[in-house]
Amino acid sequence: MKSEWFETFFQGASAEFWTRIMTPAFTIPEVDLLARTLDVGPHSHILDVACGNGRHAIELARRGCKVTGVDLSDEFLARARAGSAGVVGLEWVKSDMRNVQISGPFDGAYCFGNSFGYLDYTGVRALFGALARALKPGAKLVLDTGVMAESILPALQPRGWYRAGDIVMLSERRYVAEGSRLDIDYTFIVSGNTETHATSSYVLTVAELTRLLDSAGFRVVSLNGGMTGEPFQLGSPRLILTAQLDGEPIRRIAD
Repeated sequence: MKSEWFETFFQGASAEFWTRIMTPAFTIPEVDLLARTLDVGPHSHILDVACGNGRHAIELARRGCKVTGVDLSDEFLARARAGSAGVVGLEWVKSDMRNVQISGPFDGAYCFGNSFGYLDYTGVRALFGALARALKPGAKLVLDTGVMAESILPALQPRGWYRAGDIVMLSERRYVAEGSRLDIDYTFIVSGNTETHATSSYVLTVAELTRLLDSAGFRVVSLNGGMTGEPFQLGSPRLILTAQLDGEPIRRIAD
């Protein structure tokens, strides 16, 4: 499978589906968490990779932050620009998140929505290296994913049906053990028309992710399994990880 499937996936029905299901009911609590964790203030400059349609960045900017959103999808970036009309403090950049070369340094960064899982080991190393170069010493990074090994493997469902308005989506999943990879075929049905797109996500353990962060100069300070701060454990539906770039003493948040 072409490893860069994500370069063309987020357009048309898929972009519309994800925009519909990620409502303010999801976005506001996530931005509340980001604001607390990244210690944002009125002069904070935050980096969002990959920003998608900008739902987090726009809300952070409304709270007074300056936010730079990076994404590869032209359609998502167009939606971000349209959705942020009249909101100040936003910059939208088309770029591969593995090679972020934009003005910094930033006061914090985040990567939500499984995005770093699209990358293999080499890609994740490149991403964390790019983030380390973009951040100020002591700045925090928040990662969010639902495809950690401890989350996805204990109860992997081979298929699932979902609906967002007039869009119906079928997700068919296969775990490829020799590649530590989750292959998912997404089929979108809209007004009788069907389109299927193949994707892959690489499945890491928490220990592997921690080592990759450590090699880039980050230290993990918390591992949570949800928005209320519960500890991450086997079977947690998602991982919300906070790490801090070397340069200032850090305090580990108690699990």
